[in-house]
Amino acid sequence: MAMFKTRITELFGVDYPLIQGGMRFVSRAELVAAVANAGGLGFLSAHSFPSPVALREEIEKVRSLTDKPFGVNLTILSKLSVKPEDSAKVILDAGVTCVETAGGNPAYFIAAFKEAGIKVLHKCTAVRFALKAQQLGADAVSLTGFEAAGHPGEDQVPNMVLVPAAVDQLTIPVVANGGFADGRGLVAALALGAEGMAMGTRFLMTRESPMPEAVKARYLAATERDTTLICRSIGDSTRVLKNALTDQILELERAGADHDQLMTLASSQRWVSAVERGDADDGAYAAGMGAGLIHDIPSCDTLVQTIIADARAIINERLQRYVEP
Repeated sequence: MAMFKTRITELFGVDYPLIQGGMRFVSRAELVAAVANAGGLGFLSAHSFPSPVALREEIEKVRSLTDKPFGVNLTILSKLSVKPEDSAKVILDAGVTCVETAGGNPAYFIAAFKEAGIKVLHKCTAVRFALKAQQLGADAVSLTGFEAAGHPGEDQVPNMVLVPAAVDQLTIPVVANGGFADGRGLVAALALGAEGMAMGTRFLMTRESPMPEAVKARYLAATERDTTLICRSIGDSTRVLKNALTDQILELERAGADHDQLMTLASSQRWVSAVERGDADDGAYAAGMGAGLIHDIPSCDTLVQTIIADARAIINERLQRYVEP
């Protein structure tokens, strides 16, 4: 299938403007390479790995599985077991060509990556943060709307407004992130002015994703109403799948629980441990509202080809019907 050209595909040297964002535990070599081989851009999640050495090994593993471009997601948070500076050193030493920065202030990291000729996609939740990233030298931004899995920020602005608001003020290209799962979403993102679409939950629900089948089954059963925001009371809103544990967390929040009390249930360590046991109820699993649009578990190649074929059909056929000649 012919390429699909935007500033995002040209910037990163990929066939299609489809991005698999960095997801803790999930964004490993097999998934990232499968996305790359399908013509999209996959990002390894640096903070999925217990040491800089393990991250370097995973980068080499991706290279053994694909000769296409891929990147590393660098989450900038001081509380991570491996310091972001140490992961950044691995990225620089390994000659990775692109990085997705997220979390805290990316100034130091953008400067270091740009000096090394690495392309930077900064993931953020608000127009003001996108403008700052542009000023710091980011090549593109990924705007995370209210619909997204994980941390959608505290402003609660959906992509229908967030993306065009960002596009109106930025000169660098924008990727739309949150609630997207199919070809309709790609056309919508492009119509809003974005030049790429990022998906987390949709790529989590592929054959190459390492998420256990029991947990995938829970995502598959979810409707658009089966996610909720936890940790809003402590200014750390996180969109997750509804389950017995998240009900408990929300109950604690209503009772005025503090940060430490909530984290005993809501921490990533807890859900990663639940993943390893294949327990769909004992972790706060990040999930976007787009889970309600996911009804199968295809290979990454099938998923990407279907999205692109559907997007082309919508642009060339369905939308044409509404336009007077």
